[in-house]
Amino acid sequence: MGARRWEPASAATARAPPLSSVRQSRPRAERLTVTLGRVRIVFSCRPAYGHLLPLLPLASAARDVGHEVVFGTGEAMLDTVRGLGFAAHRVGIAVGEAEAEAVRRHGQDADFATLGVTMFGDILPHATHDDLRRLLPGLKPDLVVYEQSDVGAAKAAREASVPVVSHVIGRSMPPQILAAAAARMAWLWEDGPAPADAMMGDTVIDLWPDAVRDPVVAALPTVLRMRPTPFDLDVLLPAVVTASRRLVYLTLGTVAFGATSVLRAAIEGLSRLPVDVLVALGPGDPAVLGPLPDRVHVARFVPQAEVLRHAAFVVHHGGTGTVLGTLAAGLPQLVLPQGADQFVNAAVLSDLGAAKSLVGEEITADAVEAAARALLDDPAAWDVARRVADEIAALPSAAAVVDDLVGLTS
Repeated sequence: MGARRWEPASAATARAPPLSSVRQSRPRAERLTVTLGRVRIVFSCRPAYGHLLPLLPLASAARDVGHEVVFGTGEAMLDTVRGLGFAAHRVGIAVGEAEAEAVRRHGQDADFATLGVTMFGDILPHATHDDLRRLLPGLKPDLVVYEQSDVGAAKAAREASVPVVSHVIGRSMPPQILAAAAARMAWLWEDGPAPADAMMGDTVIDLWPDAVRDPVVAALPTVLRMRPTPFDLDVLLPAVVTASRRLVYLTLGTVAFGATSVLRAAIEGLSRLPVDVLVALGPGDPAVLGPLPDRVHVARFVPQAEVLRHAAFVVHHGGTGTVLGTLAAGLPQLVLPQGADQFVNAAVLSDLGAAKSLVGEEITADAVEAAARALLDDPAAWDVARRVADEIAALPSAAAVVDDLVGLTS
């Protein structure tokens, strides 16, 4: 089977640093609010870092003020979540498992849209719904929060008469895909009126600042704005980060879609600049990159929020977490999208003037070098990035949003 543009099963099961602790990067002197009335909140997500990590600031903020937090996620992430001190139950399956089942149903030659609609409109929500509906009567939660792709949790919550809120982890689906998916997901709402959005429902927690906000999310009936707060893996900061030369940070995230050639081209292009380059490879083997120039340093995992505080520039895949982290740091970025919503993110950032993007065959060492040189010396891109950073800093904290969520349970 050829490479697909969503997360393979290996994204969830690949070895990562022990997450006995994950460091939340909080702005200095941020005040945690104190809420009255302890509630129990169930968070539901797919078993992959890109689906779990965006939920952790809110889950931790809820726990910090005395609420009980329980996670439902796939087998591959249970130990990770429990290592963070949260109760966790097996709920749902990984995207890679759903892809295998979709291919079994439709055949190896099925197109991207057919497989995607079957996965996200049928296989994945059924798995989450079936597992969670068996758990909710015993857990008796006051609220369910699900990351936007885990929509089966919304049906389980509605059947249990529990308020439910979605949590943005990326941008909304393209209208034509969403329309097909919504038709496939009609079974989710057979017991009552359909929500405003088939994936995100009626109430959503939105992480995007105004400058790059998703208009579909902004139009939903109830939107709780929240400042994106990164979580850092509990790993050492590479020494190169604090060296005297300017630092360029390069990553294709924890799911690189096998894009070794993209990394090699980016490394070659960036190595021509008078900078140090830090490559965060994720779970892959650094040996696949071959011999590296002296000023290129490779690590599997890094404390990304801390790295961004030292970086001069970021080259990445366009994943939402890295996009928002880079914007919050006020840095311009070069985006090399590989799959999922990364292409949309790249286009939005480029249109804004905060980034340049290279896609597909455009990604060569020469093109990366040229784009990086242009962005490093472009005051307009820096001005845009700093303006968006100010927007992000002004958004409500996770602690403030906890109070809003508790209000939904009364």
